[in-house]
Amino acid sequence: MTRMAEPKHQNQGVLDSLVEGQKIPFGGNRWSAVSAKLSQEFRSGDSLVVVQDSGDLLHIPAAVADIANSAVAHARLAFAHLATIDANQITKFFDSFATNLQNDKIFLQIKAANDIDVDSATKRGRSVTRLHINDKMRLDMVAALHMWRDLPDSSSGSAESVSHDSWSVEAHKAPLGVVGFVFEGRPNVFADATGVLRSGNTVVFRIGSDALNTARAIMEFALVPALHENDLPLGCVQLVDSPERSAGYALFSHADLSLAVARGSGEAVAQLGAVARQSGTPVSLHGTGGAWSIVGQTADAQDLAHIISHSLDRKVCNTMNVCCVPLDRHDLLLSVLNGAVLAAKARQAKLIVHAVGAFTSQVLREMYSSTFLFDLVEHEEDDVLATEWEWDTHPEFSLRLVSDLEEAIELFNAYSPHFVLSMISTHQAEIDYAYQSTESPFFGNGFTRWVDGQYALNRPELGLSNWQSGRLFARGGILSGDGVFTTRYVMKQSDPQQHR
Repeated sequence: MTRMAEPKHQNQGVLDSLVEGQKIPFGGNRWSAVSAKLSQEFRSGDSLVVVQDSGDLLHIPAAVADIANSAVAHARLAFAHLATIDANQITKFFDSFATNLQNDKIFLQIKAANDIDVDSATKRGRSVTRLHINDKMRLDMVAALHMWRDLPDSSSGSAESVSHDSWSVEAHKAPLGVVGFVFEGRPNVFADATGVLRSGNTVVFRIGSDALNTARAIMEFALVPALHENDLPLGCVQLVDSPERSAGYALFSHADLSLAVARGSGEAVAQLGAVARQSGTPVSLHGTGGAWSIVGQTADAQDLAHIISHSLDRKVCNTMNVCCVPLDRHDLLLSVLNGAVLAAKARQAKLIVHAVGAFTSQVLREMYSSTFLFDLVEHEEDDVLATEWEWDTHPEFSLRLVSDLEEAIELFNAYSPHFVLSMISTHQAEIDYAYQSTESPFFGNGFTRWVDGQYALNRPELGLSNWQSGRLFARGGILSGDGVFTTRYVMKQSDPQQHR
């Protein structure tokens, strides 16, 4: 008797519904339960992403997935097309995009859409610091596009060559593919991230719902016309036009992405990174920020006040978040606080100081026994040093008195995001010791706000990376458009009898 072969994958099928309380395994030996809300909203054709790191159950409606899939498909086709296009067309695209942003008639249409977004976000209590397109942001976007215009083509080129008797091997830079980009309400990122075209890549954006109207306007009135004008495929730059958070999950779980870049708040970025990594896509995450300043025994008190003030002028990822001061130098502590108060006064705001540890609180209360020039928030445990203060108007940072430099370094290595460290000292040996003893991709001896690709390196940045999850392999902490490439090897043979 002949036995019939059993069908393959007989215990598999298509997930078309979920039941409240249903256990979904993750991480090998754990499970998460389906909520009532998820079971009610999940429909046939939808997708469920199970984050293996955390057990988060992420619902992607079919309609949202279709939008992301279409954007990636168009970008993939454009990537193949881009390889046949004269690099000068890309140069002209950057110039056209910048010219459109400089055109007052065009910009008024973008500004009108941005005003709607800012008004809506303000009413919902959202931060609009990075959402609002003011004159400075407009100028910065134009400057970034001009930088890309003026950079030489970096989509190819020979890096090295190895010669043999009758043949050789050359290593060539090559474009990576489709870059997926998720960022919060930051319209300026359009100018930065289109830089991936300079290295022959295409890009798919997903912007936070706060800035979606602004993104649509930039695409319609400035970016797409620049693509048309220079005969570039429209798929070169795609917008996932959906306000749903799940659009980011759909984009980052797409198999055709070559790189996933995320910028925004730490928790959201970490979740997106996990989605991309478990989908097999390399990631570049730019979420957790907050710079640290360590004040050395030899710091100049007057210079210190200026450095602190210029490190707190606005809240971005490189803003000073924690400051460690020697406990026996009250003059330096006073300079730190004076500098911070100056930064708050410049914004016509009140300073918020988080005193970490009972001794720090005691010293501050003794120094300001009658009147505080700031709001004091007291914390007993050092673990609060890991908190990044997200402020919009009122400058806010943590202050910790330390017995010596070694204690400050121990705290930095234990609680910081391993991102930006400023060692403020006039003693080079002290600076060198801090550099050698800490883990941070960005280290300096002055204000913290220098950390920016465009400001520091004359390269518009896609984002900044910390070392919180380990050091970066083969590149620095600043990801720029012309740094998105891979390597191809070309063999050239002169002897047809070559044999191995």
